[in-house]
This record gives sequence, C-alpha cells and structure tokens, in this order.
Amino acid sequence: MTKQIFTKPTHHLDPSHKVAYTNARLFDAESGLDAKGELLTIGSTIADFGPAIFKDGIPQGAKVIDCKGHLLTPGLLDIQVHFREPGQEYKETIETGSKSAASGGVTTVACMPNTKPVIDDVSVVTFIHRRARETGYVNVRTYGAISKGMKGEALTEMGLLKEAGVVGFTDDGLPVMNALLMRRALAYARELGVPVAQHAEDLNLSAHGCMNEGAVSARLGLPGIPNASEAVIVERDIILAELTGGQYHVLHISTAEAVDAVRRAKKKGLKVTAEAAPHHFCLTDEAVAEYRTFCKMNPPLRAEKDRLAIIEGLKDGTIDAIATDHAPHDEESKRVPMTHAAFGIVGLETMLPLSLSLYHNKIMPLRDVIAAMTYKPADIIHVPGGRLKKGAPADLTLIDLDRNWTLEPESFVSKSQNSPFDHWKTKGRAILTVVGGEVVYELS
Repeated sequence: MTKQIFTKPTHHLDPSHKVAYTNARLFDAESGLDAKGELLTIGSTIADFGPAIFKDGIPQGAKVIDCKGHLLTPGLLDIQVHFREPGQEYKETIETGSKSAASGGVTTVACMPNTKPVIDDVSVVTFIHRRARETGYVNVRTYGAISKGMKGEALTEMGLLKEAGVVGFTDDGLPVMNALLMRRALAYARELGVPVAQHAEDLNLSAHGCMNEGAVSARLGLPGIPNASEAVIVERDIILAELTGGQYHVLHISTAEAVDAVRRAKKKGLKVTAEAAPHHFCLTDEAVAEYRTFCKMNPPLRAEKDRLAIIEGLKDGTIDAIATDHAPHDEESKRVPMTHAAFGIVGLETMLPLSLSLYHNKIMPLRDVIAAMTYKPADIIHVPGGRLKKGAPADLTLIDLDRNWTLEPESFVSKSQNSPFDHWKTKGRAILTVVGGEVVYELS
C-alpha cells in the first residue's frame, strides 16, 4: 500500500545544506539532456549535475537521495489553478491546493484572480503571498485581474499589481468582451513585460450553454456552447496583440478553429502562446452522456476533431503548455441538474499521468511532454525554473514513468474531488517533489 508523506517547506533552509541525488535519469527538456547521472543542490539552488559529479565522493555532510534510476526533471509548473482563497475556502485553500500540487509533482502554480474579493488590489496579492509562505507547500504565484472586480469596465492598477508580484493579467472565468479595454490591457502589459491571458468566450454566442454544441447536446436536449464562441475572441485578440505588440496567452484552448488561429499568429511572429488542459486532449463531449456534471467545464469538452486538433497543436508547438485549470467544487455545486451545476474539475493530481499518456501511447516524445510542463510554462509567465541548470532553483520532480496506478478522486489530497477521471488506469507518477531544495512530498 502506498503512503504519501508531506513536509511543509521551512523557507529558512541553511544556505550550506547539501542534498546529493544519486542513480538518477537526469532529464531536461530544453537542453535535451537524458542521461544517467547525479545532481547536487546546495541551499535552495542546483549546484551541479552530470554523469559523474561524485566520482571523488559525495560531499561531506550531504543528505543522499537514491533516485533508483527514475526520471529526475525540473519541477513541474501549472500556470492555471484556482485555489479559492480568499472567499471560498470550503472548496479549496492555498494549503490544500498547494498540497495537491505537491502530490502531482507540481512545484510552481499560478493562481487565477476570480477569488472573493477579486485579485484586483495590492492588498489581496499581499494576502495570497503571505498565506502561501505560512501554509503553502509549493511556489504560489498569482495573476492579477485585468479589470476592476472582473467587471470588464475599467482597468486595474496594473503597474502597482506588477510591483506587488503578479505574473500577468487575466479575468479568467470571465472573458474581456470590451475590445478597447483588451487593447489597453495588452499595451500596458507590454510595457510591464508580462502576458495578458484570456478565457476566450463570446458570452453572446455561448448564451448560457452548459456543454459543447453538437450532436451530443442535441441528443441530451441541453443548451450548447459553439466552437465559434471561443474562436471569434481568439481571432479578435490576436489582431489586438499585433496592433499593440503585447504578449497574449490563450487559456485552456479547446477548439480546432482557435488552434489554427494561434498557429497562424505564431507564423507571423506575434507574441502569442496557448495552453491546453489534459481533459481537452483526453475526453470528448461524449463523456457528458447521462448528464455527468463532473464532466462539465468551461470551455466544455468538445468533439473528437477538436480533441485531435489539441493533440496536433501540442505536437507541432502551436500549443506551448499543459495546464490544468484546477477548479475545485464542493459536491453541492456539482450534484445538481446539468444546467445548474458549476463549471470545472480538479486537475493537479491527474496532470502528470494524463499527460504522460501522450508519451506511453507513442503520440509525443517524452521531451515534448515534459517541456509543456516545465520550461515552456515558466517562460510564458517569466518565472525562474523549469530547467536543470546550475544556479537554477532547486525545484525538482522525481517521476516513476512505469508505475501503474488507478486514479481515485476520493483519495485526492485536494479538498474537492470533482474529477471525471475516476477509476482511470494510468501509467507514470511523481514519487518525490522538491521545492527550494526541500522535499515536500514523497510517495513510499
């Protein structure tokens, strides 16, 4: 029987503290490193790594961790999560959400601003950073809202929020429908050197739909959200990104049309990136049959052609990153009629095994799968990490690529269990998570 062991980081690690990782398969997606070797951390940084750095012996006083031939990668990043604190702590907290991240091998997260109150003020950013230091297990970063109260009417004090430490701006959960506001946000964010991330949905076209518009919604008699709802906003925003020179990021891309739009933008050399969630490359709207509210998310599960387009976008680099849109909900928000159920699923503990299915099923090389969860998302939000490099943060994930296990939401560490992947057979799991040189999670 497996046992999960969690240890909160002290944030006061002795700068001379040494940890020697031996018998590792060192894997760095950016450089292409894939070799047997060893790695040394001193304090909170990577000091050295290579095939024989301990040939003259392990440094005196170093703690030794035998990796037993498993994959040692830079710590994974998930740049779209909802931790619900402040305001909805009964669904998730920074403590439980970050613990869930550690369990999934994720060492850095970026929180969305649709909390209560909204992250549109420096005081809320300060609160989140303080709570992360007090209760968190991983690096917790946050986006700031584009508009005050996420009402889409007036810009937030973007400069002050950037100074407070936000990694970008988004009204995720709500699209920015006002094109002029979006243009101004992109222009300001360009000067600040951060991305503007969009939940791409034309609210007039989606018209209170609760699932993908198509044959399944027609069969179930449920109002649908058409592909055009996403595509028209992405097309509009790409025009604005070209106009302003701003960095534009598409959150949880889900349609073939939007993927094509991003592909064209990249060919033009625009600063446009995109992320995809595992549920959009693993499931289709057929999963909603029998009115399964645990399969209700926004953007919704799409048709098979869209699922294949997401995979193709990941394969050719059109889609840069994999991110979960981790959205915990209590049972009362989900076990209601489909039209009234909350959108969203949890994902931090399923991201790695579901993503590794692309490798195990010979759809993508391992290097590309790991890249989408390490240095590529790090580059989108401009944070350190995602690379095995001397002087880089000692954020590491040890992965047993061949571990077979069954996803069981009732055993998740997250405060919520709203997942459509109950009883899924998977292969590959994080067995050790290291943040700032400290082991925060171990699977025994």
